[in-house]
Amino acid sequence: MPADPLGAFCRDNPVSLPGAPAGPLKGRRFAVKDVFEIAGTPTGFGHPAWLRTHAPATATASTVARLLAAGADLVGRTISDELCYSLSGENVHFGTPRNPAAPGRIPGGSSAGSAAAVAGGLADIALGTDCGGSVRVPASYCGIYGIRPTHGRVATDGVLPFTESFDVVGWFARDPALLAQTGALLLGGTPAPAPIRRLLLAPALFARAEATARAALLAAVPRVAAHVAEVVEIADDFAVLDAWRVTFQTVQAAEIWATLGPWIAAEQPEFGPGIKDRFAAAATVTPQAEAAARARMAEIRATLRAMLPPGDALLLPSAPRIAPLCGTPASEVEVAYRNAAMALLCLAGLGGLPQLSLPLAEAEGCPVGLSLLGGAGADEALLALAARV
Repeated sequence: MPADPLGAFCRDNPVSLPGAPAGPLKGRRFAVKDVFEIAGTPTGFGHPAWLRTHAPATATASTVARLLAAGADLVGRTISDELCYSLSGENVHFGTPRNPAAPGRIPGGSSAGSAAAVAGGLADIALGTDCGGSVRVPASYCGIYGIRPTHGRVATDGVLPFTESFDVVGWFARDPALLAQTGALLLGGTPAPAPIRRLLLAPALFARAEATARAALLAAVPRVAAHVAEVVEIADDFAVLDAWRVTFQTVQAAEIWATLGPWIAAEQPEFGPGIKDRFAAAATVTPQAEAAARARMAEIRATLRAMLPPGDALLLPSAPRIAPLCGTPASEVEVAYRNAAMALLCLAGLGGLPQLSLPLAEAEGCPVGLSLLGGAGADEALLALAARV
């Protein structure tokens, strides 16, 4: 296992592998969240009971295999939140990775270790997963680039399932050019044809951020605007956001319980604060509530995709605040802060859209990310714009 001053890497199921002798990523180091299967090694899913009750993987996730084939060296497996059901990065079983960009504050989750490893220079690239914000939030808190791709554009074989409707493989880097280079290896399917030419700015979305973060993010907007032809302020008050958040969380909870409920019922694992309550609530979602939420989600997806034609991107905060202090009560970090963040984060999930967090702002001495939300398939266009900025 590599030197780990940040506590970012898994100690109970470590792994490292050399990359191919040659390739576009030769000399680069990458890390993978503890949900990616690697042949011959066990995957922990952020929980010791899962690690104990599951055999080593028989195959390697294709995303990991692609980076190895491109010459990158796998330097470690990184700590995840428990079964990925948190945005904090505080794992009561395996420890909380330290945030090198904001000492004493949480790194964000559930791809906490991956973000910390990249921010601290322990890896050049790291793979994570994003259902409700698990790449975007830690990217914002740790001051690095992170992308959630269009749903379905990056292979998820060999990645432990969570929610079929929202799960994506995302990745982090300190360098936007490397972020884009990684995307060229991982993204499949047909990209959107147009570069980003127009930015949509909705004051109502920035109003969701705390005052210091909002001021810093708005001050960073001209840095992005300088690289597009037009910025248009939209008057939509997004009063529906809280209802959309509930729709997202209902479908998410139903799918999580369908995926993980049988194992939880059989093993009765111990969960930390907040996570325990969410799993208990997920078990109570009725088929009627799920069906109603899915119908609303289809309407919301159509609305969001119509809002973002090729060539357009929506600006919004990656998270509504800087990283909370470590040890903040669960009632705040796992409930109040989470719900405030989910009102912004649910847009990409409900729309199946790509979102890229740019480390362009700082508030109270801590990073806060400015995001670009693009139309379906606009991943390459967002990555190209990030590299220009």
